[in-house]
Amino acid sequence: MAQRSLHSPRLSLLVLLCLLLVCGFLATSLASYYASRDAIRDSIVNTELPLTSDTVYSEIQKDLIRPVLISSMMSRDTFVRDWVMSGEQDVGQLTRYLHEVQNHYGAFTSFFISERTHTYYQAKGVLKQVREDEPRDAWYYRVRAMQEPYEINVDPDMANQDRLTFFINYKVLDYDGQFIGATGVGLTVDAVVKLIDQYQRKYDRSIYFVDTQGKLTLTGAEGGPFGARVGQSLQDIAGLESLLHKLPTPQSGSFEYQERDRGHFLNVRFIPELNWYLFVDKHDRQAFAGIRHSLYLNLLACLLITAVVLGLVGLAVRRYQRNIEALATTDALTELPNRHGFDLLASQALREAQRNQNPLSALLIDLDHFKVLNDTHGHLAGDQVLRGFASLLRNSLRQSDILCRWGGEEFIVLLKDTDHHAAFKLAEKLRQQIDAAQFAYNGANLQIATSIGITDLRQDDTLHSLILRADHALYRAKQSGRNRVCVEPAGH
Repeated sequence: MAQRSLHSPRLSLLVLLCLLLVCGFLATSLASYYASRDAIRDSIVNTELPLTSDTVYSEIQKDLIRPVLISSMMSRDTFVRDWVMSGEQDVGQLTRYLHEVQNHYGAFTSFFISERTHTYYQAKGVLKQVREDEPRDAWYYRVRAMQEPYEINVDPDMANQDRLTFFINYKVLDYDGQFIGATGVGLTVDAVVKLIDQYQRKYDRSIYFVDTQGKLTLTGAEGGPFGARVGQSLQDIAGLESLLHKLPTPQSGSFEYQERDRGHFLNVRFIPELNWYLFVDKHDRQAFAGIRHSLYLNLLACLLITAVVLGLVGLAVRRYQRNIEALATTDALTELPNRHGFDLLASQALREAQRNQNPLSALLIDLDHFKVLNDTHGHLAGDQVLRGFASLLRNSLRQSDILCRWGGEEFIVLLKDTDHHAAFKLAEKLRQQIDAAQFAYNGANLQIATSIGITDLRQDDTLHSLILRADHALYRAKQSGRNRVCVEPAGH
């Protein structure tokens, strides 16, 4: 009944703690969730998408605008202009140059077309002669006639099995500003699509490019919004029709539109280097997925923390109970088992020895003239000697041996698997160690001697009869002058 009465308050405490923790976590998690839902739209429109757009734009400058810079460098390279103006004598010089540009900058292709000879040079050598009546060469004559220094277009690359390629075509002028050819590099459209897919995975957004006429120019592998493909107009995409009239004038900004049961947040940024628009699109399910995920994590954390707290409280209660039990079985001064603790350990050791017919010996140890030491140096000195003596005994015995403070200055030891002959040798060794030991206290080195009585177990022994014989042996040791070991064999 007493144990049940102890368990009932402990269970009530744990249940109360569980309810308080769960209710507190639920309240704070739900309040945070709904507050986040109210703030999420403003955060996305004014902060999140613009920052994402800025970051994507920076990476576009690094990954897509880089070929523009390379082409610009090639168009102003004095080697190229001098080579053309000197009559294009050594074709190998130019092809080596184009090959070096292609390899060094990681371009898919590099080229130069001479206005004087209409020869198409690329890294592998001369590709062909361009002609005005050849549709595939129309881009060159378009570049020659345009006012801008360069253009970006997508065309098949004859030098690479007609793979669709993202070309940067740059005009080359001589030192007097006269057109002498076109040069540039190309990236495969596949490579650009991989970049877009990488951006979409990295930022968890839909990312695509639109030209000033409102047509999709580049998308990821799965297409643009709602699967739209390159060349498709915004006019044909639900929710985006209203943006079309704004695009001919370069304009950036944030927009919202509705698609079926989902709202969309859209950030548009004009990229003057490409004359395109960068669209970064995020629907509200994506936006709220993060805070829903946070809610679930908070609830999971609630369960885990509640479980940990309850476990720690339960552990603390159990440890407190064990400490109480330990106080009942342990001597506070020496931290050795007291009589009650010794009775529990010794009874089990006796049963095992008798059942297995293994030898077992008992040592009863008494500190000689301990009262004189207390009277001379005080009880605190006596306590210090008892602690040091207990530590010395503990370090000199096996872990399987049972050591106990029997009372006052008396100690008892049970040596498992040890007869009285082996026990005598050990006891004599202990006596000599203790006789030579010094216990420091208050600047003085105190010494003490011991008398030890020994007996071993017989088949019909009880713990009481075993200790009684050891006590007789101890009495004889004291009567014989102390500081010695006496044995009381089991047969006596």
